[in-house]
Amino acid sequence: MNYQSTINQLKRHEGLKLKPYKCTAGKLTIGYGRNLEDKGINKSEAEEMLLRDICEVEERLFDAGMLDSQNDARKAVLINMAFQLGFNGLLGFKNMLEAVRRHEYELAGKEMLNSRWAMQTPNRAKELYDQMVTGEFQ
Repeated sequence: MNYQSTINQLKRHEGLKLKPYKCTAGKLTIGYGRNLEDKGINKSEAEEMLLRDICEVEERLFDAGMLDSQNDARKAVLINMAFQLGFNGLLGFKNMLEAVRRHEYELAGKEMLNSRWAMQTPNRAKELYDQMVTGEFQ
């Protein structure tokens, strides 16, 4: 079978949509007609998406100078928070970010816990607090 011709034809017929949309059957769809409701994605696709998303967040934090002179565990805290809250959401933690910049990690941790985010996701916040304060993965 000529897979390339079949692929080219399907691409032409389906069209590429990089954001989810409802197809004519009302199903949530993405890409070249991937039915997310019935088929979803597999674990390796999810892992690939996660890695790409982490790299994008890390690059943005790096470009903003937020990862300078931090060890891997503390970088991971900032990446984790930006991943969950979005880059702009993380920027709302002005006092925490300033404390991180000054290497005042106990204060940074306290600022993390003194937030609506910590009340909404207490287990995650506590783990990341411990990681920020100790500089070690939990």
